[in-house]
Amino acid sequence: MTLPLGGAPREAGGLICSAKGCRATARWALRWNNPSLHEPQRRKTWLACEDHREHLSEFLGVRGFLREVEPAPVDDAHRA
Repeated sequence: MTLPLGGAPREAGGLICSAKGCRATARWALRWNNPSLHEPQRRKTWLACEDHREHLSEFLGVRGFLREVEPAPVDDAHRA
């Protein structure tokens, strides 16, 4: 599945992790929604590097928001 990239944080190296203060390249897309605010089919996306995947997944999971974790989309604009 290809994820939309509009609004995703980027740097010269491509997509970056959503963890506060992290500038690492994102490797994972954490797809989530807040069932009290969003329709069941709606998905929001946080990006995670290898170091923050578990922490961000746990943060969303404890709240019942995490729906799926997928490899981050390839950002063709920043391919080497």
